[in-house]
Amino acid sequence: MSLDLTDLRLFIAVAERGSITRGADEVHLALASASARVRALEATLGVALLERGRRGVRPTAAGEALLHHARRVLADVAALRGELDAHARGLKGRVRLVSNTVALAEFLPAVLAGWLAAHPAIDLDVEERPSDDIVRDVMAGRADIGIAADSVDLGALERFPFAVDRLVLVVPRRHRLARKRRIGFVEAAAEPFVGLAGDSALQRHLAGHAARAGRPLALRVAVQGFDAVCRMVEAGIGVAVVPAAAAARCRRSMAIVPVALADRWSERRLMIGMRRLDGLAPPARALVAHLRANADSASFRGAAKQRARNP
Repeated sequence: MSLDLTDLRLFIAVAERGSITRGADEVHLALASASARVRALEATLGVALLERGRRGVRPTAAGEALLHHARRVLADVAALRGELDAHARGLKGRVRLVSNTVALAEFLPAVLAGWLAAHPAIDLDVEERPSDDIVRDVMAGRADIGIAADSVDLGALERFPFAVDRLVLVVPRRHRLARKRRIGFVEAAAEPFVGLAGDSALQRHLAGHAARAGRPLALRVAVQGFDAVCRMVEAGIGVAVVPAAAAARCRRSMAIVPVALADRWSERRLMIGMRRLDGLAPPARALVAHLRANADSASFRGAAKQRARNP
């Protein structure tokens, strides 16, 4: 049996995109060439790898098995190349990082800036995802490292603490809720809301809790970024739930008041996760080491004490 890396990359792209055409585009092959490669792969293996339909393709059971092993092979090849590059020229390569909204907006910019400046030969791909998608992406090999909240099942990920994410309600300074020290999310959900635009992981998280409580959010406006959210709150458009770090920063220049949320889910621990630390290429291992060195250990200890007092 002879399989080349181009075939494996093509099959992964086709399976993930659900289309031979889109898969061919992703790996920069002509459609005719990609189709021929897939047929030759099936002939070589003696089994159908794709179910073809009018709406696209999807892997058969044999295709799922090949997909799993193809991802592992390509990850191992990337790790090998990274090791050799590390020996030959120092750290060089590309790291794929997926993160939830809060870590990406409030914690990572300052942490990553210095590291990237110190490693000009390393490129970093960063994408925002909900925490449950982050776990799937890392386990499937679509990302090297994930930063996700421990409110979801982190499964078999090897993990390390990074920071504590405390969500708070922000209201205009003269709002009736500004006098409260603590509030339940269900009560707050009765207010008009300001939220994040796009497919925000945090917004989906909040919408899910609101729906489960039977109080869907009345989202009046959706904007980009926590600063814009807080500006809308200051203007009296509605209330919002943002990270405590963002609320504290915006409060210095805006007439807003943060109100603690009484719900246990409003405090989440952010974890650095990967399939196996020793399986990462050197650039990714170096990034994990940097993230761990800059983790907010004090906030983790404080959160643990708070949970012990309020089980």
